[in-house]
Amino acid sequence: MTLTSPLAALGRQVLGALAAIGQITLFALTGISHIFRPPFYPREFLNALMQIGYYSLPVVGLTTLFTGGALALQIYAGGARFSAESVVPSIVAIGMARELGPVLGGLMVAARVASSIAAEIGTMKVTEQIDALTTLSTNPMKYLVAPRLLAATLAVPALVAVGDSIGIMGGYLVGVTRLDFNAATYLKNTRDFLEFWDVASGLWKGAAFGFIVALAGCYFGMNSGRGAQGVGKATKTAVVTASVLILAANYLLTEVFFSA
Repeated sequence: MTLTSPLAALGRQVLGALAAIGQITLFALTGISHIFRPPFYPREFLNALMQIGYYSLPVVGLTTLFTGGALALQIYAGGARFSAESVVPSIVAIGMARELGPVLGGLMVAARVASSIAAEIGTMKVTEQIDALTTLSTNPMKYLVAPRLLAATLAVPALVAVGDSIGIMGGYLVGVTRLDFNAATYLKNTRDFLEFWDVASGLWKGAAFGFIVALAGCYFGMNSGRGAQGVGKATKTAVVTASVLILAANYLLTEVFFSA
């Protein structure tokens, strides 16, 4: 028994992880199916769109602005070792559009929105408001989950597009004011080397990351434990899960988009 106990514990953890993956997958499929079936709740969708998209603009904008500036400084310092300082505009633009814009936008939205959704739905569960919705013949998946999944999937790519622009602008400001780049040359290099697929791939990533954020918040909120401690645990787990899944999904999507 002593020798097999660690293996038994490991087996239980693996089985528990597989069961959790299956439950989240079924939850996601159910939520997606409700997006396309009436009745629809446009007010809930618009409210979620505002909460996820519009109110996340400041944090995403500030994050990408300073990241773009720091990226320009780092690339300039690294490129100076090889007399390649001129690559700063193109690398900042490509790096922001392909990777940093989507990932930073997704992580910031995960920190702000996944916790908010999990806390809101978890509190509704604790106070039996979800049971009240069921009593009133309102499907909680359709009323609470589907609008948030759709809103996040549409809002985060828009945030990524804005974040890309602000991040590139941050690199431009640092390049022109601190690194003595000519403003017109900097903008020309950015335009010449940034391709359509660089931007489009980042937007597709943003859509996937938005779905992940809303899914984590809704799933852990709907399955939160009773009491304040259960809601707090659900909120923390939602943010951690969304962040890890965003980073994993980023690698997989990068493999799909750019492996060739």
